[in-house]
Amino acid sequence: MYDIVGKRNLWFTISALLTIPGLIFIFLGGLKPSIDFTGGTEWEVRHEQRPSADEMTATLAELGYADAIVTELPEDFLRIRTEPIDLIPPGGLEPSPTAEPSGSAAPSADASASAAPSESASASAAPSDSPSATGSPDASQSGDASPSPSAAPSVSGSPGASPDASPAPIAAGTEFADLEEELDARFGVGEPRSVRTVGPLIGADLIRSSAILIGIGELFILLYLWMRFGFRFGTAAIVALLHDVILVVGTFAILGYFFNLEFDALFVSALLTIIGFSVHDTIVVFDRIRENRVRHAGESFGVIVNHSILQTMARSIITSITVVVTLGALLLLGPPTIRTFALALLLGVVSGTYSSIFNASQILVAWQDWDTKRRARPAS
Repeated sequence: MYDIVGKRNLWFTISALLTIPGLIFIFLGGLKPSIDFTGGTEWEVRHEQRPSADEMTATLAELGYADAIVTELPEDFLRIRTEPIDLIPPGGLEPSPTAEPSGSAAPSADASASAAPSESASASAAPSDSPSATGSPDASQSGDASPSPSAAPSVSGSPGASPDASPAPIAAGTEFADLEEELDARFGVGEPRSVRTVGPLIGADLIRSSAILIGIGELFILLYLWMRFGFRFGTAAIVALLHDVILVVGTFAILGYFFNLEFDALFVSALLTIIGFSVHDTIVVFDRIRENRVRHAGESFGVIVNHSILQTMARSIITSITVVVTLGALLLLGPPTIRTFALALLLGVVSGTYSSIFNASQILVAWQDWDTKRRARPAS
């Protein structure tokens, strides 16, 4: 029979080697939060001249965005992050004067003729406002007031809308639109892929909510384990759980320090999932230990724990392998938006399996041996 418990110092050393470097890089500031936490504007774009990240950074610094962070992506796209930039004009978006709430697909000539003069003047004076509000070309841009068959599809919400209409551009007159024009003038027409802005208050609320969620989750798990198994078992499980969290967060700190890998809101969901998975695997081992303490009452606690680990190890490893294969496929073949989530879960599942077998149970044995020696001292 393989003596896993007898080599517990080796397992503790391996855990220290896995977690201590991560802790060091956490304190060095290796964690790189995304704009979900820090707030700001982030967009991905590809220009005709294919500028490099250094060229784009220098250009943005000249335009007054010295804090911009530019990252190169596949297919010559660049991810640009700056402080929050307005995507909506100061007065807000105004509804298109030609849009009919009734949803009529073909406005009649009488309805066009009865329109107020002020509305017609407004539509002809600012043709660029209508597309930004409705997301489709407006008939008023052509300057022809008479209705025509081609004007019907331009009505917002019309069932006859053109199927090849392009996405609504950023509203003219905004800071972001002006910046786009400057970059297009220097690097050619840009091909934006995504753009989003998160305010700093939303980021602060997300950080606070994430910390509260993780804290509440660990507290309830600790209370449950204390009631079900006792103080020692619950404490050992929480220590193993912290090992998993530190390993995942530390790995992201190392990757962020060297490769600028960022973590987003999905990372918090991954941590909560890791906490549940790690404790679930530990409870299986603890249940077997409790059963074997009754069946093998005459044996030492270390031998009982070793029996329990060997009896549950195959189940734990096979269960983890099925999850690891799925997460590996998501990490390699899944969309980029969930790769951070998949990587965090993959690390957490592997670490949770290791800590349940080689940490939580070994802590119980080490604690039991220390308590036995402590009680033997006064008697001697």
